[in-house]
Amino acid sequence: MSAAKAKMREKKMRNQPASVQYTSSDVESRAENGGEGDDVRVTGGQSDAHPSWKKQQTPPVRHGWVRGHHNGDGGYDTEMPNHITAGAFARARAAEVSAMLKAATELTCSSHVFRALPKHMRRRAMSHNTKRLPRRLRNMANRMREKSLQAGLKKKKELVKSKSRKARRRHGNLLLEFNRRQRKNIWLETHIWHAKRFHMVKKWGYCLGVRPTYKCYRPCYRAMSSHCLLQDLSYYCCIELKGEEDKLLAALTQLTCKEAGPTFAAAMFLSGARQGSVTVYRAGQYPSDPLGPVTFLWRPQTPGLTPRQLWIWAHPALKQDLLPELQSVCQCSEAMAPPVEPEVSRAEADPAPQAEPNPDNELKAGAKRKRCCKDAGEPPAKRILGDGTRLPTSPVTWRSSSTGIVINDLTMEIVRYRLIGPQSHSVLAETLEAATVCDELKSSPFWWPEHCKDRSNMKLHQQQTDVFNVLKGIYSSGELPPGTVLGLTVDDPRLTLPRQKVKAAPCVNQDQVGDEEKRNQLMLKGVPLQCCQSFLWEQSVRENVTDNKISEQEMNRMRSELLVPGSRLGPGPQQGRVPVLLVHQPGKQVGDELGSWGSGWDLLLPKGWGMAFWVPLVYRGVRVAGLHMSLKHSQDKAAPHFPHDYPDCPAGSRFQEEQEAEFLETFRRRPPAKRTNYIKHGCLAPFRCPWQQLAEEWELLATDGGAERKGDGQTQKARKSHEVMEEVTSQQTVAAASPPSFTVLRNRKSLRLLSSWCRPLTCRGQRRGRGAAVALPLSDSAVTSFHAAHKMSVVWVRLTLLSKGKPEAHAMVCAPTAEDLKLFGKSPENCGPQEPPHKDHYKSRINHKKKSSKTATPSQVSDDPTASTDPHSPSDLILGLWPDPLPSVASHCSRVTLGWVTQGDFSLSVGRGEALGFVSVSGLLHTLLRQPPELRGTLLLRNPTSLHYRFVRLNIDV
Repeated sequence: MSAAKAKMREKKMRNQPASVQYTSSDVESRAENGGEGDDVRVTGGQSDAHPSWKKQQTPPVRHGWVRGHHNGDGGYDTEMPNHITAGAFARARAAEVSAMLKAATELTCSSHVFRALPKHMRRRAMSHNTKRLPRRLRNMANRMREKSLQAGLKKKKELVKSKSRKARRRHGNLLLEFNRRQRKNIWLETHIWHAKRFHMVKKWGYCLGVRPTYKCYRPCYRAMSSHCLLQDLSYYCCIELKGEEDKLLAALTQLTCKEAGPTFAAAMFLSGARQGSVTVYRAGQYPSDPLGPVTFLWRPQTPGLTPRQLWIWAHPALKQDLLPELQSVCQCSEAMAPPVEPEVSRAEADPAPQAEPNPDNELKAGAKRKRCCKDAGEPPAKRILGDGTRLPTSPVTWRSSSTGIVINDLTMEIVRYRLIGPQSHSVLAETLEAATVCDELKSSPFWWPEHCKDRSNMKLHQQQTDVFNVLKGIYSSGELPPGTVLGLTVDDPRLTLPRQKVKAAPCVNQDQVGDEEKRNQLMLKGVPLQCCQSFLWEQSVRENVTDNKISEQEMNRMRSELLVPGSRLGPGPQQGRVPVLLVHQPGKQVGDELGSWGSGWDLLLPKGWGMAFWVPLVYRGVRVAGLHMSLKHSQDKAAPHFPHDYPDCPAGSRFQEEQEAEFLETFRRRPPAKRTNYIKHGCLAPFRCPWQQLAEEWELLATDGGAERKGDGQTQKARKSHEVMEEVTSQQTVAAASPPSFTVLRNRKSLRLLSSWCRPLTCRGQRRGRGAAVALPLSDSAVTSFHAAHKMSVVWVRLTLLSKGKPEAHAMVCAPTAEDLKLFGKSPENCGPQEPPHKDHYKSRINHKKKSSKTATPSQVSDDPTASTDPHSPSDLILGLWPDPLPSVASHCSRVTLGWVTQGDFSLSVGRGEALGFVSVSGLLHTLLRQPPELRGTLLLRNPTSLHYRFVRLNIDV
């Protein structure tokens, strides 16, 4: 039967009860079994009530309903039965009559009285005016209308008419709506600007922009390379620590180690002239249990200020792990309750003098809402209770009675913008103007006039202004010392807003000899220590600046009152002066090429001034980017991006689980015939990287690998790994419940040594790169001692493709065989070997399960003995994916797996594909020992959706 005929039959038989509808096969079976006492249906005049009735021997019967009369080639049976049973025949006919009456009297949900009329008599007005119906149907229509009205009153009350769009767009109503919409996901101050131009995503308790709605990948790269790229990093969390210097350092030393780089106690950071970065661990757990990377900034010491002040900036995914650890080492368990801020309500938005209730003034149904009086107060200010990382009622301050340390949570209290590119300082120079001196003698609610009365403050402000003017003459921001800090007080940038967008250009003046000397001193020594101070550290100043900010409405009113239309406003006493901090970002600091690429500045502001600085920066021709370009910026710098590239941290583990669930959901949405079969490609984990299993396998292989070095290491290593993995597979259930024990190698000395071993020897027998002359030679004894010091470790590497290709995430990094190296030595442009296709052993089981489930009954499925004994039930399997637990990840393919790629793409800065990821230290050492000196560091890379290996060059940048 065609689909059209089946649809027509379903339409005609939709009102028939199920108790009297049978298919032709059911009719035959019931007729053969007697059919007494059952409700059956007569088709084509034949009687099915008598048990002795038999169908005429005809060609194959056409099952189902067929339109029209059937001929003698099989269809209606014209032979009449010999006799019938009265009782069974009467019961069958009674069922048909009752079904017919039920279908004729009862109406469906879409039926109405005028449906009983023919189509040419139906009118739309009949549903509103029953007098247009024939008289015989009016009574029924009136009864149905009354019944529907009564049902509607019971279900819902009549709602108040919604406000007009003009009322909804009022400033006060908009703020109320905005505050309601950001109760779960906090908005940044630039949220509305981004929401009109960006794709938004809800992450880490915030609503953030991912990428613009227009094409911007290459323009953003050009901005980072030649001009300026702007990002809003206000979602980063700021934690403030106050206390004595020795007690702060004693507590923070437990979270870091000097082997991994400079810590909080480094002299260049402790003075407050530089910003530092460090990876934080749990107290006393180095090198295991890392939490993640943080950046910190000490407040410069000032006369009369004994306690020190420290700001720690952390990613919002890291805050939930970092804050309890800081409270533990600082012994800050006494939480101070935050001030209770009442939620903005409608009554606060529309205050009015209370009067006696008048029933005539009550809002009637269907009327619009209006303000009670014209003298209502100003609309409520935008209030943000809490932030995306904590609840509104949770405390933000903790104090220690023993150590005297105070911890403050300053999240969403400071706005942070990042400008990336060589001309970022030129954009800041055109946007910011040093604050003008205010000589007002009378008392003022603003902080700047009171500040100007002190000569020492004015002297410091003049020094900071001179340094900022010298900064304008520097050609590129990468020429400054990394982490330089400059404090400054500026005028309201809205006063100098240009009429149209103008691209900022460097202003280099080589005429004055004095300025040239100052620029050289600034590039060599950085900003003087006294110029690093800023009143942004003072909470009272931040609150004063935020509370006394002039609104946009007031600013526009003042512009309209100017004598010359279009002229600029002058900075008067009522205009706010904003203390800011300029923090230099060094860009790329590792590797031998592209030094200082991606450098720029971070602009720190008090809250409430986000849009006042954002729009002037945009008008200077910067390119605005979101979270997507933050990841690309880290890729081009060859730096790990948090939390993507921190698998040993709790936040990195959570991110990997979320990413796997997202990729798996996308994979399941596609039909099986249109998606990749990763089992046939030999890819065990296309959506995640099992670092723990990889480290365990290579650790077991390294301990029993002494005898393997005498023969062919590649073949024997693969054979040995199958034997070792029998023990690993049996212990996976226990290992899954325990925390991950693998670690990421972050020891600077060990990284330099391992980096020198990965560099190939030149024709003169020297290693390429800096720091390679003092390295120890690669030998069995050196490898044994190195492995003993760093067991169960993986190392961060950069992989550069030596031919065409684009690496993808979760691509496999494999060790080449001796034949592969010979092939590469003959032709370096060779693309690489091929992986033979694998066999999918689970596909037949899944297909067999699907076929058996269609024919088997529920009792047969429940009695299946293999369903309970088989660990891989076909119902739990996904076509094309390996089930858990995974087999040997190191030797599953023809080439031994060393690690995986976490970030991969075509690099515009290098001009070829580049990948970033981790490899096992044990596996890398084993591979380097068996490679010729001139080809050391040459590995293979294969994407999850491909069978083609490509040669890559491994680099460990330190």
